[in-house]
Amino acid sequence: MSQSVMQDGKIFVGKSVKSEYLDLPLANRHGLVTGATGTGKTVTLQILAEGFSRAGVPVFAADIKGDLSGMAAKGEPKDFIAKRAELVGIENFEYAASPTVFWDVFGEMGIPVRATAKDMGPVLLSRMLELNDVQEGVLNVAFRVAADDKLPLLNLADLRAIIYHVAERSKELSTKYGNIATSSVGAIQRRLLVLEEQGAKEFFGEPALKIQDFMRTSPDGRGVVNILAADKLMEKPRLYATFLLWMLTKLWQTLPEVGDQPKPKLVFFFDEAHLLFDDAPDALMDRVEQIARLVRSKGVGVYFVTQNPLDVPNSVSAQLGNRVQHALRAYTPKEQRAVKAAAETFRPNPEIDTERAILELKVGEALVSMLHNKGEPSIVQRTMIRPPQSQIGPLSVAQRRTAIFGSTLYDTYKDDVDRESAYEILQRRAKEAPKEADGTSGGWLESIFGGTRGPTGRRRRGLGDMISRDLQRSISRTVASTIRDIIRRSIRGR
Repeated sequence: MSQSVMQDGKIFVGKSVKSEYLDLPLANRHGLVTGATGTGKTVTLQILAEGFSRAGVPVFAADIKGDLSGMAAKGEPKDFIAKRAELVGIENFEYAASPTVFWDVFGEMGIPVRATAKDMGPVLLSRMLELNDVQEGVLNVAFRVAADDKLPLLNLADLRAIIYHVAERSKELSTKYGNIATSSVGAIQRRLLVLEEQGAKEFFGEPALKIQDFMRTSPDGRGVVNILAADKLMEKPRLYATFLLWMLTKLWQTLPEVGDQPKPKLVFFFDEAHLLFDDAPDALMDRVEQIARLVRSKGVGVYFVTQNPLDVPNSVSAQLGNRVQHALRAYTPKEQRAVKAAAETFRPNPEIDTERAILELKVGEALVSMLHNKGEPSIVQRTMIRPPQSQIGPLSVAQRRTAIFGSTLYDTYKDDVDRESAYEILQRRAKEAPKEADGTSGGWLESIFGGTRGPTGRRRRGLGDMISRDLQRSISRTVASTIRDIIRRSIRGR
């Protein structure tokens, strides 16, 4: 039977004893693609992303190795692709590129992606900085003070400035918000420095990403595939995990409830998903589970791609209805447990020994179980995955740059905008404080000898204060020395 890559609201995934499809109305029930390195996970991600794009569904995908960039180019005719197309029943197989936009947190391999510190919020920032409860409390106070004092928090300089500002006002603020420990302030400042060294300076700022720009379609109605360059980002796992969680949180907060839809409004693919979960604190895990459960009602599908099914916690794995399992290796007890766990997640097929099949799958083969009918999982089937229509492997540097600079969004986000925010406002208030406090023009001589006032109004010592202080200390030392001499002479006289 002739087969096409799209058919009646379904994405053609591959061929088992029958054609295997992903039903678009059930695609926002999330999914999981797992398998050892080199077994075909990336190609599976690619054909799913192509299918969603052709159906008019925008896609976001984190590209760890750069291979997904090939989606922007038409595939090249090759014998093994033609043979695979024939095996799965596709006649007159067509090669085609997908409409693609490249993004990069560091602004090197794609359009810059930025978020303001205010947009990130104290909860996610605390997770990113790995703060304890006391330190998180101080950060919450800082955000509250910034809101009350109309101090925009845009970048890392603003965050450092507001933390210092809170420390200066600690006695005043402690009566309202509780104790603000100097040690906590110092810890936050050190963590902000570490975050800056990890490259977060480029991420925090303006113009901030409008999440709707991930939800665009091309003029011919295909969904745009948004590819995030994640090779460097992977080296900063805390930044990577928090960035992905921030995007899901923004979608959850921004999009309206839509209920069941004929197709998703947006689909996310998170490659190397273990980075989202490794060593994650309980509070962060709760957040991931909450988002995964609730974002479905916004029409958003989330697909995790990882090597080991045990990488995904049970609380999250339970939300993932559409599953593709490529081959696993089982050389160690841990790997054997992973194979057994993967087999147990599928609806059994009496014709297949699922656990054994996972070990025997060839490259490009997978065990597939998709949701169908009213949302129940289909019986697991050993499936030959269809070939992609776009290029397998990365674009050249020249091709990628052409795609980046040719995007209509490039001019919107290319330049960092550094408008007046908390850092500049607090600096200005510090300079203006002497005039406001004294009601005079001040003058440099007066400020040097008489002192100035900080942004909180507290008086700082001037040169005259220091001279007076030193003179008093000198007199005190002289008097004390004289008294000691009198006492010694009196003792000797006895």
